[in-house]
Amino acid sequence: MNSVTNELNQDWKHVDWVLTDVDDTLTWEGRLPPETLIALQKLRDSGKKMVAVTGACAGWCDHIAQLWPVDAVLGENGAFIMEKKGGYLTLRSDVPLETIRQNQQQLKGQVEEILQDYPELGLTLDQSYRLCEVAIDIGQNRPRVDDAVIEEIVAKIHALGAHATASSIHINAWYGEHSKKATATAFLAGKGLSREEMTTRACYVGDSMNDQYMFEILPNSVGVANIKHYWDRLAFHPSVVMDQPGGYGFAEFTEKLLAAE
Repeated sequence: MNSVTNELNQDWKHVDWVLTDVDDTLTWEGRLPPETLIALQKLRDSGKKMVAVTGACAGWCDHIAQLWPVDAVLGENGAFIMEKKGGYLTLRSDVPLETIRQNQQQLKGQVEEILQDYPELGLTLDQSYRLCEVAIDIGQNRPRVDDAVIEEIVAKIHALGAHATASSIHINAWYGEHSKKATATAFLAGKGLSREEMTTRACYVGDSMNDQYMFEILPNSVGVANIKHYWDRLAFHPSVVMDQPGGYGFAEFTEKLLAAE
């Protein structure tokens, strides 16, 4: 960890796509710092394409896609893409939304059965605004849950044959083969980037366990300072780590990226 730099080398001057997690990467302590929105706008003004890649619910993604200075939102860990085209917001998914909803309802019942063994835990307050996922609150509107308990619940969801990943605030679970990694790769390919171009022209900013496979596919990757909490458990690490946490770290990264041009 001590050998990881906070400085960007000359390779970063080729980056024109910035993909980023949202919770505790653009936000911090449950709030969106004004520095975050200013940084996003600076990146857009410089010609960078901004894409939020998040486990956030469809309702929150709609807000981000409609009102924030971003070009697209890959929501609920890649279940769908929200993107403005011709001035209007569009939503698309590789799987019919009706199938997604049916899978979600099945999984919701299964997760609620698992949570009977954890009476202090519950689904997120935004569950009704989710299209695909079932989300458990592990630190958003309650004290942070112990890592051992989180890993235990994730393992039980995996035993169902479902996918599950833990962010800094939620356990997100879903049926289907989508993921941040798969949808981000397909999205960039749809914009004309080859696999090689993705490694030079795109970067990713994240903060927790559910970002590690984005760190894997994009060598130009950034951790905000709070990534250090998960460092020893990550299979793949960001290439640089900022000094500041959350949205403040994202703003710090923005200044460094714009200076690298």
